[in-house]
Order: sequence, then structure tokens, then C-alpha cells
Amino acid sequence: MKIVFMGTPDFAVSTLRALIANHDVLGVFTQPDKFVGRHHVLTPPPVKVCAEENGITVYQPNTLRDGKALEILKELSPDAIVVVAYGKILPTEILEFPKYGCINIHASLLPKLRGAAPIQWSIVSGEEKTGITTMYMNDGIDTGDMLQTAETVIEEDDNFESLHDRLSLMGADLIIKTLKALEDGTAIRTVQDEASATYAPIIKKEMGCIDFTKTATEIRNLVRGFDPWPSAYTFWNGKRLKVMSAKVMENKVNLEPATVCSTDGGIYVACGEGTVLLLDKVQLEGSKAMQSSELLRGHKIEKGMKLGE
Repeated sequence: MKIVFMGTPDFAVSTLRALIANHDVLGVFTQPDKFVGRHHVLTPPPVKVCAEENGITVYQPNTLRDGKALEILKELSPDAIVVVAYGKILPTEILEFPKYGCINIHASLLPKLRGAAPIQWSIVSGEEKTGITTMYMNDGIDTGDMLQTAETVIEEDDNFESLHDRLSLMGADLIIKTLKALEDGTAIRTVQDEASATYAPIIKKEMGCIDFTKTATEIRNLVRGFDPWPSAYTFWNGKRLKVMSAKVMENKVNLEPATVCSTDGGIYVACGEGTVLLLDKVQLEGSKAMQSSELLRGHKIEKGMKLGE
């Protein structure tokens, strides 16, 4: 099948590689290069790097709505457009252009977790499983008819990075199966159940601030889902304390949430419903990341103190 690919971040690279290996990729659309980091280095998107390594022409329009992108697509004449985390909304004239439509790979089991950050929110929300959905694109945000799905269990030790990498490979595998079904005429489209829809909004840094009135399990899910960015965090002595990993303890305490209940080998904090969380790996503002037991050797964090202040 002749394919035009649209995608931008690392998550999309596995799919592009699979398409290159199995189909004729005519061209790649991706976001413009951006200035990245403290030194503002102009950096190409990962998808652009992969495409150029494979000799595929890359297009980086600032907009898809001025008619120029459609003219390029008419010249390329793809059978289908495959979209993975491109970051731009496709206008109707592009959505309706290819023979087999515009097919999106979304990192959730739709209609759950529509939106920009389904991987993070699947962990933060305490979902037991998630997956990949291939779907026809329409004018809505992840509202098109579904084609195929693949599931994975969210393991206890999964964080954003581990789940991201697994789902990226699953998406690459599923799109090949979906395109074959489209070619064979065996693809079945399923309308999404609007009553079951949930949303995964864009993540903002302030969302990582820990609310210790939540249970230890809920807070640990926040830590896992927001690692490495924006990270879960609290405050101690006026400084931001980033929590990079945490463990739920079996014991219960009768203390106000956010109270340090023990410093015996680490920082143990009272949480909602009497639960206890060990702040395992942490990073105090201005310091390197370390185990909380190591942090205690250089800072006077004591039992009875409250975090978040």
C-alpha cells in the first residue's frame, strides 16, 4: 500500500519503521524543528530523523489549512494516511482525500482516555490495563470509528517510560494488521460508545503537586505516571522536593496527611485513609537525585514534620 505518514515524537518512530519495512512510504509530514534545552539548540523531531535516515522526503508545514499540504498529497497520491501523535488537526479535505482514509494510532482502549496524554493518565487513574486502538479519523478528537485494538496489562512497576515504549511497539504491530484488513476488505469499523468516553487532558507542571489527602496508592500512581515529566513533587522547607519513585506500605497510621511518620531508613509520609507512602527516590531542589535515606543524612527532616510547606 502507498502510505503518507504523519507523526512527530519518539512514540511514532516504531510505526514509521514498520511502515517502511512493509509498505511504500511516499513521504512524511512532521512538526517543524524546535529550539530545545537550556542552550536553545534547533532540533529536528525524531520522526524526521528516522525518515531522512531512510531517504524519505520530509514535509514540515506550519499549517495544513492553506491548501499547500493538500496539493502535496494530491501529487503523492497515497492510498492511506497513517497518523501517530502528529500534533496538528487535519482539515476535512485531507481527512476525506485518501482511498482508505486517514488512520490514527491512539495509545488507549477507546473510548477511554481520548486526548493528548493517554499513557500518563492510564497510570495516574489506576487503570489495570490499556492498549492501542487504530481508528478512522474524523473532525473530533479521537472520536472516529474504531478498527482494531490490542491490550496490555499495566504492571505494578510500570512508569510512563516503560509503558510508552511497550505501546509504541504495539502500535507499530497493530497498524500493519489494520492496513492488511483494509486491503483485504475484512476491516470492521465500530462506532465509539460516547457514554463510556473518558479524557486524558494535556499535562501541566502543576498537576504533579502531591495531594497527601489521597491514598498512598493514588499518590504512587501519580509518581509513576508523571515520571520523568512533569514529575510528582511536594515541598520541604520552602524547596521543591521531587518524588521519582515511591512504595506503598502495609501499615496504617492515625496522623494528619502529609505528616512525616517515620525516618527510619527513608522518608515515610502519612496519606489519606491512614495509608503510608515511602518516598523512595527523591530530588531536593538544587541537589542531585538520591534515595530518601541518603537525603536524611544531610537534611534535618524529622518525624512529625509536614511536607508541602
